[in-house]
Amino acid sequence: MASDGKRLRGLVAATFTPMTVNCEVNLSIIQQYVDYLVHKQKVRNIFVNGTTGEGMSLSVLERKRLAEEWVKHARGKMDNVVVHVGCLSLEDSKDLASHAASSGADAICAVSPSFLKPSCPDALVVYLKEVASAAPSLPFYYYHIPSLTGVTFRVSDLTGRMKVQIPSFRGVKFSDTDLLDFSICLHRYQEYDFLYGVDEQLLGALAFGAQGAVGSTYNYLGATTNQMLTVFKEGDLEKAREIQCRIQAFVAFVFALGWGLPEFKNIMSEVSGIDLGPPRPPLTSGFKPEHPEKIREEMKKLNLI
Repeated sequence: MASDGKRLRGLVAATFTPMTVNCEVNLSIIQQYVDYLVHKQKVRNIFVNGTTGEGMSLSVLERKRLAEEWVKHARGKMDNVVVHVGCLSLEDSKDLASHAASSGADAICAVSPSFLKPSCPDALVVYLKEVASAAPSLPFYYYHIPSLTGVTFRVSDLTGRMKVQIPSFRGVKFSDTDLLDFSICLHRYQEYDFLYGVDEQLLGALAFGAQGAVGSTYNYLGATTNQMLTVFKEGDLEKAREIQCRIQAFVAFVFALGWGLPEFKNIMSEVSGIDLGPPRPPLTSGFKPEHPEKIREEMKKLNLI
């Protein structure tokens, strides 16, 4: 991607990490997972070892093995495998970046350190530059998710700095609700890809000009969301709004139960028929035996399955 100028567009599924019942990484079902995304959800791009994939709860070795497995099974089936390499340790991030390049990944992405945080935008860019330099042949994306990192520097300010300092910089995974900042990025830096990361607000981002999105719901609502992208492109805003509202209703239903990432992983298992296993501690799932049927009833009511 770095050399041929290919843009990262469309839906990118932020993949869950399959686990055994003992919370060990389960590589054996990744081929089935890839085939499900391609054939059932019509999603041909993936973002691995990120928030949805519990990347920060995995060891460096586990993240390397997962990257290798995703790349191996996506080859020839998917357009892009983006590997998240962000860590609290700069050296670990650089190690993962170098490994992603040697494994055949199409791009890398890194979140800001979130315990000892950068003190200013320039400090963050110095860190990201070092990470990107470990894989100079790969497109580099910054992962902006202030709700989890507590790093709130505006992306529209950071992008100008990254443009100058990071030769392989190609864009941002923008997981924030600040559509003002997002819109400024789109129109000020049109040569880069800004991938929107709040699934339930994607239509708003499309209205500002978004061409791509990364999210967890695209694992099992990819086909529905792709339909929204199609009708929006055709100019049918009313139909696009109707689809987005159904997706919002489902997400609101899940949130109203007090659920989060662990339960979304359970939902993916139920919808896809692929047993992704439990989340890794400290996360725990509130799923109970009666919940799968409730989820299916709600999704059927909203015409999502």
